[in-house]
Amino acid sequence: MGTQYVVKIVDFPQGDSAVRLRRAVDERLAELEGLLSNYDPDSDVSRFNDTKDGQWMNLSGEIAEVAGESARIGELTGGAFDVTCSPLVSLWGFGPGRRALTRAPTDEQIAEAMAAAGVDRIEYRLDPPALRKTSPEVRIDLSGVAKGYAVDQIALMLRSAGIASFLVDIGGEVRAQGVNPEGQPWRIGIEVPLPGVRSIHRVVNLADTALATSGDYRNYFVQEGKRRSHIIDPRTGRPIEHRLTSVSVMHPSCARADALATGLMVLGPDDGYRLALEQKLAVLMIVDTDSGFDERMTPEFSAACP
Repeated sequence: MGTQYVVKIVDFPQGDSAVRLRRAVDERLAELEGLLSNYDPDSDVSRFNDTKDGQWMNLSGEIAEVAGESARIGELTGGAFDVTCSPLVSLWGFGPGRRALTRAPTDEQIAEAMAAAGVDRIEYRLDPPALRKTSPEVRIDLSGVAKGYAVDQIALMLRSAGIASFLVDIGGEVRAQGVNPEGQPWRIGIEVPLPGVRSIHRVVNLADTALATSGDYRNYFVQEGKRRSHIIDPRTGRPIEHRLTSVSVMHPSCARADALATGLMVLGPDDGYRLALEQKLAVLMIVDTDSGFDERMTPEFSAACP
């Protein structure tokens, strides 16, 4: 998935070992990457993207689950989260084969890429698990939810192994279970949303839930003096331009938190915050203002802050 992971375990079950668990985690992550990655040309997602006939393609249950969750968040956010925006991501120089652009895509290029996208252009079913595209040019990109889903899967594996207290972190998407080695809730830092800066903006307690953060300050390029974020608004076909720089979401499902963080990031500081309040989501937004960073925190999120 192009990132690193960390698994912390407080107490090993009797007879188990770090070596065995490390091997099991590696194998499960490799399996998920082989299903969900659009960087791997042999993954199930890449095979689906290469299909042209519009027939149902039998795939793993994991992909059907992720597709279903993506569709739900896409509907909830009014299309702000859309896994079919892969042509737009590539057009702006992100995704597989990333390249630096010398100029912004034309309106015609953006319109053409948008015509190949849309959540209504894919269908999924869970039994038997399968996907179908209604147009041959449709391509999906699950990177906005795959890390969170992988966190959930590793957490499920650890719980099944009888481990009561652990922390799973895949590329900044985190799930905490039980307590830390000091017997206290796990404490997770949310970064200051500044390029090139690695410092903590706020620390939150995390217990038996997940935290995912989306931001525009790590993956971007500068073009004609303007910063272009990797977060593309599927509704406009362009990188987001508002002043919301970071969104953190707590939810029992890390996959849902991951997708929601991206969708709310696209919606922006006003529409996104209104949706978070309406849905009673645990959300922290950091907005860049002329006088510094401003926090917008829902009541559900503030309960987790020390």
